[in-house]
Amino acid sequence: MDLFDDLPEPTQTAAPPQTTRHDEEEKAMKRRRDEEEEEEEEEIKKVCREGVPALKAYVAARRGEREEMQDAHVLLPDMNLPSLPGSVSRVSYFAVFDGHGGARASRFAAEHLHQNLAKRFPAGDADRLDKPIRMCLLDAFRQTDEDFLKTASSQKPAWKDGSTATVLLVVDATAYVANLGDSRAVLCRTETVDGRRRTATLALSKEHNPTIYEERMRIQRAGGAVRDGRVLGVLEVSRSIGDGQYKRCGVISTPDLRRCQLTASDRFLLLACDGVFKVFSVDEAVKFVLTVLQEGGAESRSGQAEEEARFDAACQQLASEAVRRGCADNVTVILVSIDYGASSS
Repeated sequence: MDLFDDLPEPTQTAAPPQTTRHDEEEKAMKRRRDEEEEEEEEEIKKVCREGVPALKAYVAARRGEREEMQDAHVLLPDMNLPSLPGSVSRVSYFAVFDGHGGARASRFAAEHLHQNLAKRFPAGDADRLDKPIRMCLLDAFRQTDEDFLKTASSQKPAWKDGSTATVLLVVDATAYVANLGDSRAVLCRTETVDGRRRTATLALSKEHNPTIYEERMRIQRAGGAVRDGRVLGVLEVSRSIGDGQYKRCGVISTPDLRRCQLTASDRFLLLACDGVFKVFSVDEAVKFVLTVLQEGGAESRSGQAEEEARFDAACQQLASEAVRRGCADNVTVILVSIDYGASSS
């Protein structure tokens, strides 16, 4: 903060006022703010012109070398809500849960998280839904975690399961991603640079592991410790649903939240557990999907269009390739196609 902001401007009686470096910096900042506001307004106008995209989801799950499938997933292209804000025509929900220590936490989250979200979803005519939706997501994660911990502690012996969670909520053309742990969500977008079209991979989630400075500091402040990159030398993630024995050590269920406006330049969204990203980088996974989509010739299931068959094949092949490359963990992939052409036809 400038310490002189509250001082009155000196009265000028002689020479005209001179532009100072401070004035120039303020003008430059104002120009940048104006440009950012114009870009945001243009983005909103662009989305309004493009309408609401058609979303289709595909899922592939592989047990890998594990004895039990501890992943869970949910696909709700048209989420059933008691009521919608007047300005909203559709809400979609997709989620991947990667369990550890058992499958009970991931299955519980898959069953209850979207129900808790539906109970809290803002209703009525709301022009600005961003803040209410963010609060709704935070509350739904907190409630799901509390409910599971209550159930887990009532068992004999108490359940020690935990789960990551990566949730994609699409409200018309706005995507919200809430995540805990190390599963990921990415967006494939095409961009034009110097007259050439190229593909960009946008990360929509943040990884939570105890080696990250902020996560480690929170764990240590709570009285926990990080050894060998794990909480108390055991737990690989620093945020999760469940894991009751680690909650007192700074492991929390508060997700990171990201928002992204979908446009006609977007091709697909990819959600996957860490089993995929142990053998693929994010860029490699997106390029793998694009390659399968471009190859064509995928075998169609009954009633599937050619485009749907390609996306389904890309999803299945990405999961199978992760196992082939040596991932011994469970693998779950959700691929969500984005089509503005279908929505406008």
